Amino acid sequence: MSGDIKRGTAEMTAAMLISGTIGWFVVMSGQPVSGVVFWRCLFGALTLLVICGALGLLRPGILTLRTFAIAVLGGIAIVINWLLLFASYSHATISIATTVYNTQPFMLLVLGALFLGEKITAAKLFWLTLAFAGMIAIVQAKPGGSGDTFESYGLGILMALGAAFFYALAALAAKWLKGTPPHLIALIQVATGMLMLAPMTDFSQSPQDAESWAILVSIGVVHTGLMYVLLYGAIQRLPTHLTGALSFLYPIAAILVDRLAFGHALQPMQIAGAAIILLAAAGMNLGWTPRWLRPRALQG
Repeated sequence: MSGDIKRGTAEMTAAMLISGTIGWFVVMSGQPVSGVVFWRCLFGALTLLVICGALGLLRPGILTLRTFAIAVLGGIAIVINWLLLFASYSHATISIATTVYNTQPFMLLVLGALFLGEKITAAKLFWLTLAFAGMIAIVQAKPGGSGDTFESYGLGILMALGAAFFYALAALAAKWLKGTPPHLIALIQVATGMLMLAPMTDFSQSPQDAESWAILVSIGVVHTGLMYVLLYGAIQRLPTHLTGALSFLYPIAAILVDRLAFGHALQPMQIAGAAIILLAAAGMNLGWTPRWLRPRALQG
């Protein structure tokens, strides 16, 4: 294994494990969702500003007006994605929300076909159908309790699906920004979010103790600034198939954190649905083609 592959694997693993713990930090912050996202954007922007300055990415001429506008639109999408995902935790648990959120590759598949003219192959359609079956299984595994509980559970799933859709929109914007330094894109995104959320953030509810502030600083510095640096470093060093494979550490870590920190255990039907969605996403990300969909000449 080359040095670049080893370093990229370590960076991607660290980035996914950091991402997998963000649900715990969001819940433990005790802040309204809009407040958590605002402070994430603020502390993330400060961190990325330092990083971009150190990398020489703040000099004039790097961005055109068009690329800046697309980055801002992507920032609006990524912030709405965070709002919906974090809000879904209190309705459908971190485990279920994160698993449903991993339908984002399929959202991007459809958007790519609509706006970029990308072809949907039979194999991709198969994985899309399989992911939908997993979604049905998760929805059918309604929690015990009153009708209100089921309604809340359904709302959480819808929020996680909405988060996946807006993440796919942000990824679509990133495709149009090919060649633009990714750390600079991330800085524009979090700065956009900070400006978006400042008017609706109730600063009277800001944390009153050092522990809560430490959690919010961590979300901004570690889960945003550091995570972006690790993620983009890994993407630059790793082949696509390895990046896709290691990305599944994120939902696995989130499920383990949810179980260990909050005691949320998945029901059998939820486990089945989650496994189906993750299998479908793996097939999609890694380019697997089921045997019966391969051309005869390749089945040899």
